[in-house]
Formats: sequence, structure tokens, C-alpha cells
Amino acid sequence: MCGITGVLLSSGKPVNQDALRRMNTRLAHRGPDADGFFWGQGVALGHRRLSIIDVAGGVQPMLSDDEGVVLTFNGEIYNFQYLRRELEGLGYSFRTNSDTEVLITAYLAWGRDCVTRLRGMFAFAIWDNRTGELFVARDRLGIKPVYYCSLPDGTFLFASEMKALLTYPGVGRSLRLDALEDYLALGYVPDPKSILQNIHKLPPACTITVNQSTGKQDLGRYWNVDVVTPPLREEDPEELLERLEEAVKLRMIADVPLGAFLSGGVDSSTIVGLMSRNSSQPVETCSVGSDMPDFDESGHAQLVADHFGTHHRLRLVSAHDSDLIDTMPDLYDEPFGDMSALPTYRVCALARETVTVALSGDGGDELFGGYRRYKFHMMEERMRSALPLGVRRAFFGPLSRIYPKMDWAPQYVRAKSTFEALARTSAEAYFQSVSKMPDRDRLRLHTDKMRKHLAGYHPHDRFKELAQEAEGAHPLSIVQYIDMHTYLPGDILTKVDRASMAHSLEVRVPILDHKFVEWGLRLSPDSRIVDGSGKAVMKQAVRGLIPDEIIDRPKKGFNIPAGQWMREELAPMLQELATSEILLDTGLIDRKGLSEMVEEHLQAHRDHHAALWNVLMLERSLSKLEASSAQM
Repeated sequence: MCGITGVLLSSGKPVNQDALRRMNTRLAHRGPDADGFFWGQGVALGHRRLSIIDVAGGVQPMLSDDEGVVLTFNGEIYNFQYLRRELEGLGYSFRTNSDTEVLITAYLAWGRDCVTRLRGMFAFAIWDNRTGELFVARDRLGIKPVYYCSLPDGTFLFASEMKALLTYPGVGRSLRLDALEDYLALGYVPDPKSILQNIHKLPPACTITVNQSTGKQDLGRYWNVDVVTPPLREEDPEELLERLEEAVKLRMIADVPLGAFLSGGVDSSTIVGLMSRNSSQPVETCSVGSDMPDFDESGHAQLVADHFGTHHRLRLVSAHDSDLIDTMPDLYDEPFGDMSALPTYRVCALARETVTVALSGDGGDELFGGYRRYKFHMMEERMRSALPLGVRRAFFGPLSRIYPKMDWAPQYVRAKSTFEALARTSAEAYFQSVSKMPDRDRLRLHTDKMRKHLAGYHPHDRFKELAQEAEGAHPLSIVQYIDMHTYLPGDILTKVDRASMAHSLEVRVPILDHKFVEWGLRLSPDSRIVDGSGKAVMKQAVRGLIPDEIIDRPKKGFNIPAGQWMREELAPMLQELATSEILLDTGLIDRKGLSEMVEEHLQAHRDHHAALWNVLMLERSLSKLEASSAQM
């Protein structure tokens, strides 16, 4: 895996070499093995390399034989050997064994359409001196990141991480307020926004072409998930396993040590099982456990490791991992509120001690309906479909407002959120189900200044747009479609990319092989949740491969005792948060509302741990970014 950077000047003047070198140096963690540069007329590309395939031959930036095309590339092209044979049939020859050379040759042969032939995870930029254009692309699911911005003088910048762009002279740090509102609600800033006004993320499955002479930018999408086409008539669990095994085998190609994360859940256990079936040596696996038994899943991981005879390593970490609180903003640049980033960082550090590449089980829940919220959404959908929206709003709206919020009570009497959901459209209700800070709490933090600048904007607008794009699909497929465009790239894949790259570890994601995703979404939605159990078709497929105990146990995920932790060890930090000058000086966060939320949580009257963690990470990120609303 690598880091990429680049500068394109509309004037054609020489690029400030020191500026690009600083950008590249900020990405040294992504590529500790080497750095490289290309210097052209008004254009320059940078690269930091983590050597994985053809360690000696894949040096970047790479030039075509006639030096008319230059490539800087982050990622892996898993079908590069197939593409190489096809290109050789067209008369092209190769001097290395790298997927990098295959990629640049694919561009020479097929132009921008080369992205449609790639199977892998990638973010790359190609400078085409023949046309005077810069071509930047991101993989279909958004596994690898690309940030970019345009300066007032026409300068175009791109990089793998925001921190690199912020070293370039003239890049502003003014907050983008709709992105801030998105973050407070969701715990991440969804593509294509960033927390800063003039910096953007290239969305998954998109490309951007920039013409040097005119400055024109052409942004386009080359692929999308299809949830509307009628599903396959029959589910074939054997075919599911065969297709996933092919994706795993493609991702086992490496010239460096390779292993896997093993949490003890269905997805990671399946990946390890398929790796073991295709490896002559014991698979290197690792997991982190908790020092609190109620939150420790290491026993299930050990069961799977014993079942497949892996070389397994376990490290116990504190469930109260406060040492990492100030590390997170350095990793993620913009605020990032997923608390599972803490154990993810630890397991990546453990993996890197013995391997350079690790396979993960990410994507299974999004593809096969594994999240509990999908089950609850479908239960609510039955009620929403039975009554018109006007009737539901008239009845459940007032009921939700008078019903108390009883976080302390047993689950079966906590009906306030359900009443709120039934008074909304499907997309609005799903937005609230994934929100870290629901409307009723987030509005308490708004100052008059924040409300004025938002001008009626609501973060659920994006969910409603996506639901409209998937109109006609099964209700479960619609919310999966929403997740694949928001939560998956914005939270899950961002979390793993930054945590792994901080340790110069490459993580590969077989379940998110785009061909497997396309096929998996053609399975009947009714096969994903059966009798209240998610991932039913996948569990059926892997029964016999992994232990039944793993398949039949309740899903837990990377959990930590967050509410308790924030009432005890982090209590002083929360009290300081309520008077933080960094937050309050923006004029966007209401002191009274924040103080009330902190006090309610510390007194155990309400459970605000997710919302307050979001605010804590915001405060820490703003201190790193030195962001200001003064230029808004």
C-alpha cells in the first residue's frame, strides 16, 4: 500500500518542489520503503511506497516507455496477471512483474475506460502529457482514499490523506458547516465532503479529470451497486462460498508476509477458513482481547484458530484505552467518532509485527444484512407500509414527544425511538437509527449562528437522495444501498485504512470484491434476514467450513464499555469539554446545551456516550486542524 500526492498548476510554471516534498513526507507512514517524484511543466506527482508486489520493479511514479504518461498509484490490482496477458495479446510488452506497470499500460490501451477493467482496491493519478490532463480515480467501494482541492489561482492538489494537503501554502482551514452537522449526527463526514470547505473526497467509483490549460474539472461515476434489478430466483450457498473463495485467493498474492485479522465472528472466521484451505502453511492470525470479560471475544477467536491450526497471536488491551484519545485526530485528520477505531488501531499494530498484508472480513454485514438495525428497520417498515405517512405523523409524532427517553430502563419499554421512527419516512427513520446524536439532542447544541448558517439543511437529505436512487428496490436493499454509499466508505473503510496505514500495514477486503458484491446483491433480500437472523444465506454457505458455535452465537463486534468509561475515567475530560474554548470559540456549539448533556450523562440520567464521544473527537480534531469559522 502506498501514499500518493500531486500538484497541477494551470499556469504551467514550475512546481514548488519543497511544497510537494512536504506533502509526500506527511504520508511517510503509508509508504516507509521509498519515496519518488515526477517533475513536469506545471505538474508534479509524488509517491510513498510500501512494497508488496515486485518489490524491486514497482518503483513509482512510473513513466510509460515514451514518457508521455506518468502514474502514481496506491492499492492492488488483483487481476493484473489476467490483464497483462490480454495486453500482451494486443502487442504490449512489460519490463517488470508489477501491477503498477499493468495499470499504466491499461491506460495506454483503453484510456480512462481502463478503470472498468480493474478488479481491486485503488486510488491513482495519471498525468497524460499528450492531452495535458490529469486523471484521478478511486476504486468502486471506496477502500482507498483520495482528497483533493482547488486553490483560487487554479492550482489543483490531491493526496491520500488530508494532512498532506494542509501542508501546501494557501490551503484554507475554514469549517464546512453542513459537514460539521453531518459529523455530529453520524460520527463521520460522508463523501464527497470533508470537514473543511475547500477540500473534497473523491467519491467511490468516481474519476476526476482536470485539464491543465482550461482548468476544467470533469467528475464522473463509472460503476454503481445495483439493488433494483430483480434478484436471482434461487440462492446457491455453494456458489456463494466458491465466489468468495475466488476473491480470497486473489488477495493471497503477495511477495511479503501475509496474514488475517480474526475476531471470532462469522466473516473473519470464514476468511481465515478459506485462506487455510488455500495455504500450504499455517495462516498467521491475530486478535485483540479486552481486559473486561463481558467485552472479550478472544475465546471465540482462539476456537477458530485451533479449528484451522493457524499461528495465532492474541494481545489483551484495556477496554478503557484513553492513551489513544489524542492519537485519533492525527490518524483521521478530520473528526472521526467511531469508538471501535481504538481496538482497530491496536490489532493493526499487532498484525504488523509479523506481516505486511492482512485480510479482513469487513463488508459482510452491509452485503448480507448482518446489522441488527436492518432487522428493526424491517419490523418498522411493516407498520409504515400499513398506514399512510400523514396518519403515522399525526399519531406517533405527538406520542414520541410525550413518551420519556428511558435509557436506564429495560429494552422492551424503551419505545420513544420507535415512535419517532414510525412518524417519519423510511429514509428519515433509517437515518435516525444510525445517528450517534439524534435530532432531539443535536438541536440542543446549535447556536443561533449554527442554525443561521445551516439554513434548514438536515443530514438526512443525503439518505433521502440515495433512497430515491434505489426507488423500486426491496426496503432492505434500499437501506443497504444507503449504507454502501455512506457508512461503509465513510466509517468502516476509513477506520481500517487510517488505522492500518498508521502502522504501514496493507489490509485487503475479499468480501468487498466488486464482482462478489454484484452477485451477492442479486440474492433475494428474503435470504439475508431469516427468522430475525441476519446474514442467513452466508451462514448457510459457511456451515461446515467454520464451527457451528461461531455461526450460531450472537453478533457483538468491537465493543467497549463506553458509557461506564465516560462516567468514570473520562469524567474530568467531559467536564472540561463543556467549557472548551476550542469548541465555544467557533460560536457553533451552545454552552448550555453541551453542559446539560454532560451532566445528564455523568449523573446516569441519560446515556449520551456516543454523542459526547463525537463532541470530544471534534474538539481534539479542531485543536489539530487549527480550524476556524472566521472565514465563513
